[in-house]
Amino acid sequence: MTGTPPHPTGQPDVDAFAKPETPDTEVTPEAAPAGGAIAVERPAHHTPSAFEKNGPTGDPVVKLAGIRKSFGDLEVLKGIDLNIYQGEHVVLIGPSGSGKSTVLRTINLLEKPTSGSLVVDGHEYGAGSTAPRGNSLQLRRTVGMVFQQFNLFPHLTALDNVALPLRSVRGLSRRDAEARAAEELRRVGLLIRAGHYPSQLSGGQQQRVAIARALALDPKVMLFDEPTSALDPELVGEVLRTMQAVAESGMTMVVVTHEIGFAREVGDLNVFMEDGVVVESGGRGFYENCTSPRAIEFIKAVK
Repeated sequence: MTGTPPHPTGQPDVDAFAKPETPDTEVTPEAAPAGGAIAVERPAHHTPSAFEKNGPTGDPVVKLAGIRKSFGDLEVLKGIDLNIYQGEHVVLIGPSGSGKSTVLRTINLLEKPTSGSLVVDGHEYGAGSTAPRGNSLQLRRTVGMVFQQFNLFPHLTALDNVALPLRSVRGLSRRDAEARAAEELRRVGLLIRAGHYPSQLSGGQQQRVAIARALALDPKVMLFDEPTSALDPELVGEVLRTMQAVAESGMTMVVVTHEIGFAREVGDLNVFMEDGVVVESGGRGFYENCTSPRAIEFIKAVK
């Protein structure tokens, strides 16, 4: 599929897809203050999620047990145990090289675990349980991922970047795929940019298109691998607000980030890693109450 040329006025014709905006729910990241620390605030209408109110229910949607991963002689994950429940927001923090991103890449099999059990949505993808076996295609239809880099097709518009996997993976018609893509762009506040190419978008806008693309496939779990690390500081806030809106929608999320303010706001389970192991973990209040000297030192350093 080829992208359509930019509209002569620089604005796409999206009337066929647009819905009335609702100010109390619409994401408006362009209103973010430029520069400085990012203060992520809950909207006035926020209601605690079912997970916040009730805690875990049922079996974990993702379960890692004894996960190890080696690259040659270098062992980067040394027996990771982690349960992630429906609607839970898990935040992984720690210094560079601690294994956080490898945990994410293991969950969607971009890196196959050397040993241990990986169960996602009731299917085993590692080697350690009696759950029914799943395949990588099935897993990636269940788990969406947003990377540090945006990975958008430069020759496709924002609308086409979101619509393409809906056609190729879900088998939707072009009309249905574009309608769904437009809805997801509206959800992240970018419907007005639907006809723009990646080169015509800021880094923050490109990352929000990448988030819309992942959400369009209706994943049960969303993985975010330091999605703001490649952005200029003044663009970080718009992506964090989009991610917060995704969290408040009830999506199960696993996030690797150095944005401690955001982590404190959304993290139901917060995990500090170093040297391939979980050093300490805890729920809300973790950043004020953790006891590991190394975790305390790290949190102070990145505030």
